Amino acid sequence: MKKKAILPSMLIIIGCITTAAVLIIQQKQSSNQENKIYSVQKHSLRPLFNVNRDVTLTKKISVGAVGDILIHNPVYQDAFNGADYSFDPMFDPVKSILEKPDILTANQESMLGGQELGLSGYPRFNSPHQVANALIHSGVDIVSTANNHSLDKGEKGIRSESAYLDQIGLPHVGSFIDPMDRQRLRIIDKSGIKVAFLSYTYGTNGIPIPKGKDYLVNLIDKNAMKAEIRRAKSNADVVVMSIHWGNEYQRIPSKEQKELAQFLANEGVDIIFGSHPHVLQPMEWIKTTDGRKSFVIYSLGNFISGQHGKYRDIGGVATIDITKKIAAEGSKIEISNPVFTPSYVASQKNKSFRVVPLEIAETFGLKNAQAKYDEIKKHMYQWIQ
Repeated sequence: MKKKAILPSMLIIIGCITTAAVLIIQQKQSSNQENKIYSVQKHSLRPLFNVNRDVTLTKKISVGAVGDILIHNPVYQDAFNGADYSFDPMFDPVKSILEKPDILTANQESMLGGQELGLSGYPRFNSPHQVANALIHSGVDIVSTANNHSLDKGEKGIRSESAYLDQIGLPHVGSFIDPMDRQRLRIIDKSGIKVAFLSYTYGTNGIPIPKGKDYLVNLIDKNAMKAEIRRAKSNADVVVMSIHWGNEYQRIPSKEQKELAQFLANEGVDIIFGSHPHVLQPMEWIKTTDGRKSFVIYSLGNFISGQHGKYRDIGGVATIDITKKIAAEGSKIEISNPVFTPSYVASQKNKSFRVVPLEIAETFGLKNAQAKYDEIKKHMYQWIQ
């Protein structure tokens, strides 16, 4: 009878020991999975978790710009295919160049009010909405809309343009539909580098801004610019200013342009893209009061227009590199390597408009294209050291 009593007790003890062993094994396996312990023989295969506080993370992008998108009558008439407007073929010869920068901006000079407001050219421009589609297809990421033609179709033009650009997803800055829209910063985040875009113009060809609607167009005002630059600096790594200024058809910037560029740089603008002269003006580094350096290209000229000769059919693509270095003590921004690639607006009797690389423009009818290319490169780099 005693043996029979002992047997169940032994079974219970063995069961308890087995259960305890299983629990210990499971606990070890769980701990191993949680801590992800590696064999020393395979240390070279481990993910690296570097705790060195001296390590610097570097990010780099390029920002580019083209000049005036100025759609004269012959240009939009040439784009009409019998049913719709297609501007894509005009940019095809330079599309590969336009797609190189990580972010590309353009000066949308002629109003994109669309057909419902009546298409027109000089002196009061109104262009087909489809111009914007071609810009997107060619690589443009944001357009500046503050210029002397911003009010060519009044408030209706600005609202129509803004609505269409929003509809197709093309960011725009410089003209706005209400005060809240004006307060909203345009910032593009590319590869962890935030770039803020601002835009201002000297005026609107004498067309008055409607009373109480100053928000419609950003006019050059140092106090307003100073405040917006500060807001942009607190929300972005880099501030880009597109500015409509200077004298038409002058190939060298005016004293006023240079003074304003210095002011903008001192206030915190890193890159300045100028427009309005309709011809190219040189690039330059600006030394700021706080020891930084800013980059300015005083005028990008016409990128597409119906103007001919006297340098008015020569534009180009400007690019500059932005490097962000992130370390334990904070981040630092460097701008470097400005590059300018000249372009030419080719056409045949105001038809077959094409933007082409200036270097090969002889195949599109420009005589002595190589010599012109060399001249333009020298002109644009004359102040770059």
